[in-house]
Amino acid sequence: MIGTTDRFAMVRYFVRDRLVITFMTKLSRSKLELFTKCPRCFWLDLKHGIKQPSFPPYTINSAIDYLLKQEFDIYREKGEPHPIMSAAGIAAVPYQSPEMASWRHNFTGVRYEFQPADFLVYGAVDDVWINPRQELIVVDYKSTGANQHHVRPEYSRQMSIYQWLLRGNGYVVAPTGYFVFARVNKASGFAANGSGAKGGETGSLGFDIFVEPLEADSAWVNDALMQARAVLDSPAPPDPAPECEHCQYRFNAAKIAAQTAKQPKAAAPNPKPAGTAKTRKLPL
Repeated sequence: MIGTTDRFAMVRYFVRDRLVITFMTKLSRSKLELFTKCPRCFWLDLKHGIKQPSFPPYTINSAIDYLLKQEFDIYREKGEPHPIMSAAGIAAVPYQSPEMASWRHNFTGVRYEFQPADFLVYGAVDDVWINPRQELIVVDYKSTGANQHHVRPEYSRQMSIYQWLLRGNGYVVAPTGYFVFARVNKASGFAANGSGAKGGETGSLGFDIFVEPLEADSAWVNDALMQARAVLDSPAPPDPAPECEHCQYRFNAAKIAAQTAKQPKAAAPNPKPAGTAKTRKLPL
């Protein structure tokens, strides 16, 4: 890759010793996930820049991700397994490589040029471990306040795309990845600890850590990318996913707007005619 913009990346590769320079469409893991959930929302987003409404950021989740990365990085420097890994019986250590910084960065991530669909696919991993067989292990951090944690279908797709990206870059990847769940321990309550360094009150909230394995399957990714390219190149929008709440909202809102557009609009309140305002005489 030799250049990039918000939507396209300039890449170069060789075909029969001939240098080819072209632009590829950038496609993040989350955009491919959007395609799997609703092709129409994907088409509106990538082709016309009409995005789904955003949600407030999950800042606590981001903070937990940051703290877990800091925690595992301590053992990455030591070249030792983290106690969480040992307790789960995982024979591995955090992977140590200069590429980890870019692999974790949201706007770079692990990148792979999928030429059949003309996509530069990328995704930022939370962590990578390595086992004694020198296989890379994809790890993703999750945090939840639910009473039970679950590996959702979208988590499985997330894991499989990360594995697909690393394999595309020539790495040997273990079929089993891991989710490290930080689940709020509601039974322990919220403990106030007194005054903090900056004058505010401090408190602590306990989390239980769970490690869940998942044997991911990346066989679907190539076909999904080819289908995504066909949808993106289509001048007409594809059918929406039946369960897509965003498309249902757009359809119902447009339907109501079309119906009510024929109704007479309510008259605006009339302002008082000029000169009718009461005046008060000032004493001479």
